[in-house]
Amino acid sequence: MKFFIFRLLLFVFFFSTIVLPQQHSAKITFINANIVNGYQKEPIENAMVVVSGRKIERIETKTSDPPKNSIIIDVQGRYLLPGLIDSHAHLGSLSDARRALKSGITTVRSASVNSFKDIVLREMVQKGILAGPDILASSIFIQPDLGEAILSDGELITLHKGVNSPEELRRLVRIVLDHGVDWIKTRANERAGILDQDPRRLVYTREQLQIIVEEAAKRGVPVMCHAHSEEGVRAAVEAGVQSIEHGTFASENTLALMKEKGIFLVPTYSEMFDLTQPFGEYNHPVLQIRGLHMAPRVARNIQRAHKMGVRLVAGGDTGYESHEIARIGIELNEFVRLGLSPLEALQSATTLSAQVLGLSNKTGTIQEGLEADLIVVGENPLENIWALHDILFVMSNGQIALNHLHP
Repeated sequence: MKFFIFRLLLFVFFFSTIVLPQQHSAKITFINANIVNGYQKEPIENAMVVVSGRKIERIETKTSDPPKNSIIIDVQGRYLLPGLIDSHAHLGSLSDARRALKSGITTVRSASVNSFKDIVLREMVQKGILAGPDILASSIFIQPDLGEAILSDGELITLHKGVNSPEELRRLVRIVLDHGVDWIKTRANERAGILDQDPRRLVYTREQLQIIVEEAAKRGVPVMCHAHSEEGVRAAVEAGVQSIEHGTFASENTLALMKEKGIFLVPTYSEMFDLTQPFGEYNHPVLQIRGLHMAPRVARNIQRAHKMGVRLVAGGDTGYESHEIARIGIELNEFVRLGLSPLEALQSATTLSAQVLGLSNKTGTIQEGLEADLIVVGENPLENIWALHDILFVMSNGQIALNHLHP
């Protein structure tokens, strides 16, 4: 009995210290902050931001006293930004979510996991059990072969032979929708990071993709599509998806059609570049050679899309696992290197990403009434985008997740 009680107390201690976020009943006030809000070209100097609960209550740009009994966080002239949005990530565990959060990510659009774990993570954040990041869940990939994902729901057993016919596609979409996802994720092409797959090979036609889009639209859920080849990207665009993930070999004509239809592009360049690294996530000579011809094409399409006015949104295409280094800061650094201004790059992970994901009324900028999703960096990212590699402070939904301001 004593051993049982000891184990129970140990479990409670572990859960409360590792899983539960820090709770604050008092208001939190940031002082001496230079605000980079995501839409102005210059920081707002020497500002005060008051957080109450999960929301930003007040922003002061003139000298005034903090609210009584509030917790004071002196930013000391550093730069206060909206939390970053990763529009293409694969969070499948508590530890992955914590690593994402500590890298400054306060919102994630899940780009599929092999189960419905992203939905559970989303609920834990919404209930205040986890500080964040907030999650838009997509869960299981809509693809011909479900692989290990078939184990996550008994209803999927009926699809063990494959998902290709109109009825099979509709059935799988309905099963995933029944779990309450925010997005549907599908593919037009095979993957670049798997040795025996060809990223130019089509797996679904325009007609099949259109069935997926139409079935999801019955419940008002948008579709994102993994596509590399020109044929794959074109098929997905014509089928009516909302976003193209990667878009490696897309032509200028197809990019122009994306611009016309308002479809946004998530190029995930930093993950593609990781293919070329000998000790990166993939670490295989054949994949390195594949990366050497794909990464420059992704880079070229980022430049083309930017010039044409296609909305570019930042996504790391990472699971934030312990061995992975892909981060949104790297993606934004590459965007600037390829011709975006630091402000445009920052917007691709804040204001613009919030807009295209339908989150502008919740997050993406520092504004009264929005969620208190805030990060602090040491230098002005509008001058040095690489400042985002060194996150000093993270707050998500009013909860402090990281504080290295005063080591």
